[in-house]
Amino acid sequence: MLTSLADLPLKKQAGERVTVLTAYDYPTARLLDEAGIDLLLVGDSLGMVVLGLPDTTGVTLDMMLHHTAAVRRGVKRVPVISDLPFHTYDTPDQALANARRLIQAGADAVKLEGGVPFIPQVRSIIQAGIPFVGHIGMLPQSVVEEGGYKKKGKTPAQAEQLIADALALDAAGACAIVLESMVPDVATEITRQVKATTIGIGAGSGTDAQVLVTPDLIGSFPWFRPPFAKARADVASEIQRAVKEWMTEVTAKTAS
Repeated sequence: MLTSLADLPLKKQAGERVTVLTAYDYPTARLLDEAGIDLLLVGDSLGMVVLGLPDTTGVTLDMMLHHTAAVRRGVKRVPVISDLPFHTYDTPDQALANARRLIQAGADAVKLEGGVPFIPQVRSIIQAGIPFVGHIGMLPQSVVEEGGYKKKGKTPAQAEQLIADALALDAAGACAIVLESMVPDVATEITRQVKATTIGIGAGSGTDAQVLVTPDLIGSFPWFRPPFAKARADVASEIQRAVKEWMTEVTAKTAS
C-alpha cells in the first residue's frame, strides 16, 4: 500500500497496480484508510452523490475545503487528492491560490481538469511545490457545454489530442493523470508513453491504477450507477432494512 505520493513511480516501474477511491467525509475516509486503499480522492463528484446537484459544475471551493478537511481528519496514512472545482483555476494565479487553500485544508495533492490549454496553471501549481494530478478524457466539469457524458478517443483526431494532453501534463510534472471514459486502447497507449501514473475510470484495464466513486462501489447511491462500476455491496438496501426494522420495533412498543 502507498504511504506517500513519492511511491507512485516505484509502483509503476514494478508494474504494481494502484487502487483509488473517493471519500467525502470522516467515517468513509477512516474506513477506506484502514482497509488499505492506496489513494483517496476528494472528488467534486460529491456535488452529485452527497449534495444532490445535477452535475459537478455547482460545486464551490468552500464545499471542497469543507469536505477535504473532514477527510483529512479521518486518515492516518493514505495520501489525499482534492479537486479544484469549476472556474477556480481560470488563470495560473487563481489556480495556485486555490490549490494552496486545498493543501491547507488537508490535501496532499490537487487535481484539475484539462490538458494542453491548462499547462500554465499546472506549472504554476507544480513550481510552487504542490503535487499535481491531471484529468483528461471525459471532463465532468464540461458536461453542460458538451451536452452530456461522451466517450473520448473514438476518432484518430481525438486520440491524438488525448495523447498530446497526457504528454504535456507529464512533461509539466504531474505525478498522476486520471483518464476518464476513453477508448481503452488510447488509455493503454497513454500509459505506455507517460512517466506519470495513469488512473483509469471507464477507460479499460490497461492503466496503472483504477479509481471508482465509492458510493458506486458500495451501492449507497442506487438512483444512478455508471455501467462500468460494479457494486460489491448494497448499502442502500441495508440502510432501509435497518430503518424499517427499528420503526417496526418502535411502533410495536407503542401499540402495546
